[in-house]
Amino acid sequence: MEAEGIQHKTVSVNGINMHVAEKGEGPLILFLHGFPDLWYSWRHQIIALAALGYRALAPDLRGYGGTDAPDSVSDYTCFHVVGDLIALLDLVAPPEKEDKVFVVGHDWGAKIAWYLCLFRPDRVKALFNMSVPFGAYNPKIKPVDTWKAVFGDDYYIVRFQEPGVMEAEFAEFGVGKAVLEILSYRVPDPLILPKGNLFGHPPDAPVDLAPWLSQQDADFYATQFEKTGITGALNYYRNFNRNWELTAGWWKSEIKVPVKFVTGERDLVYGMPGVKDYINKGGMKRDVPLLEETLVIEGVSHWIHHEIPDQINQLIFDFFSKFH
Repeated sequence: MEAEGIQHKTVSVNGINMHVAEKGEGPLILFLHGFPDLWYSWRHQIIALAALGYRALAPDLRGYGGTDAPDSVSDYTCFHVVGDLIALLDLVAPPEKEDKVFVVGHDWGAKIAWYLCLFRPDRVKALFNMSVPFGAYNPKIKPVDTWKAVFGDDYYIVRFQEPGVMEAEFAEFGVGKAVLEILSYRVPDPLILPKGNLFGHPPDAPVDLAPWLSQQDADFYATQFEKTGITGALNYYRNFNRNWELTAGWWKSEIKVPVKFVTGERDLVYGMPGVKDYINKGGMKRDVPLLEETLVIEGVSHWIHHEIPDQINQLIFDFFSKFH
């Protein structure tokens, strides 16, 4: 999709072929999408920030869209994904030319951005992160087990754990349609996916598309996921507990890059037990000492950069402008 001058290329990084969308000249901003999203999630930001003097770069993360999807669940740990990004940066912004870049993340992309800053702060100038706050390692809280205890077996992250199970149910429902249901989920409540009644209505009922998803957008997402399947995307969730084990060595480590964190007051992550207190009562500031500001925007859901793109573009620009 050559929309508005966005260029597309495929590059070889960390043993996989990665599709990248790019526009503009200037300091590099790396945009990291979430689930079930694509580079396309950032089209408004790419165009706006390129016009404001930045080089905007948005890959499809491994397992998504035009990027390779390795077969094994074990190929989707935080180390693999951060490895992809470091290899990408070495290629498009080698350290001798641009030692540090700006990063913007949302949802899983936000989680990956936190890992990137934790493992390689030497490559990040500043981070603008949305929806998912920093999740400091806690030896007593195994993530999936905790969510299962709190939300039950039908909680979406718990349901995603067993390889093949959700793939089969999404295929029966229609993979493209299931993706659009998730992208249109805009309430602060936990996403519950009961077997046989995934989204609370029959598979033949039309999707109540979110207002920010045009029919053209919906068709693009549905077509992409029908082509690639959804296993790669689900494999990120299947590594929650593994990532927890792998990052034990970073217990009590802090994020040492400047950060601005923005979320919607109706974001389902913001509604999770303990998250509001962690964000608003000093917990995240303790773990992210260079956190400059946290902004909770009223009336906005999880899909914040889709929902209010102009406002998000301005916030990104204002924040990154401080670091020239």
